[in-house]
Amino acid sequence: MSSDPLLQPYRLKHLALRNRMMSTAHEPAYTDDGLPKERYRLYHSEKAKGGMALTMIGGSSVIDLDSPQSFGQIQLHKDECVRWLGELADDVHSHGAAVMIQMTHMGARGRWSTAEWLPLIAPSSIPEPVHRAFPKAMEDWDFTRVLKAYADAAEKVQAAGLDGIELECASHLVAQFMSPGTNKRTDQYGGSVENRLRFLREVIGAIRDRIGERMILGVRMVCDEDWQRGLVKDDGVAMARLLKDDGQIDFLSVIRGRAATDEALSKVIPSMGSRSAPHLEFAGELRQEVKFPTFHAARIQDVPTARYAIEAGKLDMVAMTRAHIADPHITRKIMAGQEDRIRPCVGMGYCIDSIYGGQAACVHNPATGRESVLPHDVPKAAARKKVVVVGAGPGGLEAARVAAERGHDVVVFEAASKAGGQIQLIAALKRRREILGIVDWRVSECERLGVRFHFNTWAEASDVLAESPDYVVVATGGLPSFDLLSHGQDLATSSWDILSGSVMPGRQVLVIDNNGSHSAMTIAEYLSERADTLEFVTSDRILAPEIGSTSYPGYLRVLHKAEATMTMNLRIDRLETRGNKIAAIFTDEFAGVERVKEADQVVVDYGTAPLDDLYFALKEGSVNRGEVDIAALLKTRPQTLKVQDGSYRLFRIGDAVASRNIHAAILDAYRLMIAA
Repeated sequence: MSSDPLLQPYRLKHLALRNRMMSTAHEPAYTDDGLPKERYRLYHSEKAKGGMALTMIGGSSVIDLDSPQSFGQIQLHKDECVRWLGELADDVHSHGAAVMIQMTHMGARGRWSTAEWLPLIAPSSIPEPVHRAFPKAMEDWDFTRVLKAYADAAEKVQAAGLDGIELECASHLVAQFMSPGTNKRTDQYGGSVENRLRFLREVIGAIRDRIGERMILGVRMVCDEDWQRGLVKDDGVAMARLLKDDGQIDFLSVIRGRAATDEALSKVIPSMGSRSAPHLEFAGELRQEVKFPTFHAARIQDVPTARYAIEAGKLDMVAMTRAHIADPHITRKIMAGQEDRIRPCVGMGYCIDSIYGGQAACVHNPATGRESVLPHDVPKAAARKKVVVVGAGPGGLEAARVAAERGHDVVVFEAASKAGGQIQLIAALKRRREILGIVDWRVSECERLGVRFHFNTWAEASDVLAESPDYVVVATGGLPSFDLLSHGQDLATSSWDILSGSVMPGRQVLVIDNNGSHSAMTIAEYLSERADTLEFVTSDRILAPEIGSTSYPGYLRVLHKAEATMTMNLRIDRLETRGNKIAAIFTDEFAGVERVKEADQVVVDYGTAPLDDLYFALKEGSVNRGEVDIAALLKTRPQTLKVQDGSYRLFRIGDAVASRNIHAAILDAYRLMIAA
């Protein structure tokens, strides 16, 4: 029996959990027609294979039609969900883990103009700022209908064979009743702590009446909204005690904060640059005061912090939710004494932010959410090959790692003195230094696997061919592009110039963003602490549209503190010299005029242009002339395409193809090399 606190079993009511590791409910947007089909099932069963005790599915699974999906949630009001939930439960159980589901009515947190175009409901007609929908204050018949919907959904979950249910009581309908900031009712549901808690107690009662006492039922509850108008800790503690004394729930999953604004949400789900486990001590205080089984998740990214949470008695079950998105096999690696091999969560927030753009993805684990085609464990190849990788950025490192894990002989050429590529530049911003984990983990894995690195080497075709390769992967990335300028490219400064230290920041700086992503905001934040005045100009109607809602607040906090000027809707045309200043001439497409702004330094972000000279130098000698069989790539089958005689297969990945992002480069590498 292990003495590790994380590996100790835990009994929750009748349910025996094999350790203290869990993943809290979140919605990866993997549903198909609102149902948790194959992709959803495989995503959660992988965590069960990885050794965790409990996976909580269905973040914000909705119980009724007037609680429409906002980000692809499971629709528990559909009878068909029973079949798919049952298949998922059977799969998770077969790997030794328990599975529960979170369910909710989202109340005012949604849009009426989606799905069935039904009016939203809430305790009072107060819109949530981030969704801006005015809800209807609930009438008597709404209460009857919603209570029945909760009970109906619980019955389906029970029929599917899941181990338990969690009620979402943070930011959604139930929490909107609990908070004095959103509940202005003067009837029996408003005013006192007991009145504001009444609706939740009725929901719990309706569910228990329908499914009985044996099935586990808990609440994920906000116990302090950290909002001057909202629920305070004393009321949260009082509510938790009342629920405990009622004797109808079995656990409390603690949340601090609210999700009604992006700034507030970024503190509930803290991202890169925020402190580790910021609400853990708060959750521990709740556990001590209420003396009730307590779960919690919020930026608990590393094993030592999780271990402390259990050993110090802060929690009964600890959730490393985003960390398990990065590596679903954390628990298995702990048990095997391989903590140093855990792929780290770097806190970038790409997983959460990408949900709102489509479907969740880890910035540096391409297999997450793609389990049907991409294995998390790299299989060995049938025959050993020689693989040459040029470039040790994230894509090149991933290609080297996977190829070496397959059993191939791998050599990497890198022009810089160390690995990392653009990530090394990003890390110049102190708040984003954690991103180096993407590089450090891959370098460590490559060293373990015997990959040979040649740093400070600008590889020519002859260097590559001297290695007699079977595969050549060109991961040379790109260089900053100023192609959008009709004139004055020589007057532009790139973020690379400044972040690398080759160019000193100016005193009066203009940052021009025609990319809309992290790169321009990163350099703007960096400059905000170094320039006397800073103006950020974008051609978009909003700032950084490619950055998600939990990530952009970190930038804006700094820029607002620095009193930076932010200007939208201006498209850069050219740069000119005017005296000792640089003039940036913009087109205002709406007014139909030109606008001029002057500064002593103009930083232009327009993505990168592929650095592809080596690729084209090697193209004619390759079997495939660089061509990729896309159908085979997507099915992770070997690249067998032969266009001509040659001695090697040639591929390029990441920004050497086109300006994209870290995830794209790593995915390119993984898909290619997993079948090589």
